[in-house]
Amino acid sequence: MKTNRDIDIVVYGATGFTGRLVAEYLNQTYGVDGDVKWAMAGRSTDKLIAVRDELDIAKNVPLIVANADDLDSINSMVNQASVVLTTVGPYQLYGNELVAACAASGTDYVDLCGEPAWMHQMIAEHSAAAEESGARIVFSCGFDSIPFDLGVLFLQQHAELELGSTVSRVKGRVRAMKGTMSGGTLASFRETMAAAGRDKNLISVLRNPFSLTSGFQGADQPLGNKPEYDEAIESWIAPFVMASINTKNVHRSNMLLDHHYGEDFVYDEMMVTGPGDKGEAIAKAVTEDNSMAKSTLQPGEGPSKEERENGFYDVLMVGEHSDGRSVRISVKGDRDPGYGSTSKMIAESAVCLVKNPQLASGGIWTTAPAMGAELINRLQANAGLTFTIES
Repeated sequence: MKTNRDIDIVVYGATGFTGRLVAEYLNQTYGVDGDVKWAMAGRSTDKLIAVRDELDIAKNVPLIVANADDLDSINSMVNQASVVLTTVGPYQLYGNELVAACAASGTDYVDLCGEPAWMHQMIAEHSAAAEESGARIVFSCGFDSIPFDLGVLFLQQHAELELGSTVSRVKGRVRAMKGTMSGGTLASFRETMAAAGRDKNLISVLRNPFSLTSGFQGADQPLGNKPEYDEAIESWIAPFVMASINTKNVHRSNMLLDHHYGEDFVYDEMMVTGPGDKGEAIAKAVTEDNSMAKSTLQPGEGPSKEERENGFYDVLMVGEHSDGRSVRISVKGDRDPGYGSTSKMIAESAVCLVKNPQLASGGIWTTAPAMGAELINRLQANAGLTFTIES
């Protein structure tokens, strides 16, 4: 169990593209002399100093040298902080020792992971240690999967008030999105595919919507792999690239919430392409698109400041009750999803853990059961997200 630590949050990977954005956000939002004490960590002191100076961050922000290949440095970093915020991926390559160290030492942990096979492995290997030490390990604290995981929670809370109970069917529909794919996300995707090629057992983990629910297998889920017309929103819809990770996290949240959404809960995510022949044509084009596999983006590469600030996303959630009634909510973000919004979401997740030691016990969590309404409030107050009940 951690005792008082000198540092509240250490940003591991602070010299990388996303890590820099996180450090910039913490500096602008919380400063360096406020009630959130944070530090920057990475492999090179010189690079850390350069980033700190470039971002005009005060020199009293601590710099920590840590490298995934040096276990002593990882343990030293972990033992100085209440929360480790890591942007160093792919996590299946660089995260094993860090999760193990946090779970053993009682240090809270947040990441941007969209690698379900690795998460499945970490849950199996480190849940018991985290529960014993009190470490709150929270995966997927960026665009995958906060807007979706917290969106479902927000919708279910509204359904209880409006309909008298939660709903067993929720449709996640991405109405609009502007932003470029993260080089780190692409690297994680490629490494996951490579790992599945080496170990065929991982394919079943990747395909199973309940691969993060520790043995629980719920109702059959929509495949979401082809265009279709959705009568509920009167529009054509197409496969959504992040659905394979988000749906798994939402089902894990339901399990960790004692199946508050129901053991027969059904959830899928699709992109809205519009009505009529044009909507159908776009849906078919989206389905056939393989630009992600062909992209040459590398980790550390990303959009300009202008592109980040001009980006946005708009996610509709439709909850359908068995008696035919329905509820709708939306989750919107004011920056590009992969970088601008993601850097703010993971930073607020870390601050939320620091500020709320009572929210969850030790274990491996998702955002909805670990931080729930408290995180929704922080995201709306500070990070440019809006959660709105729609008529």
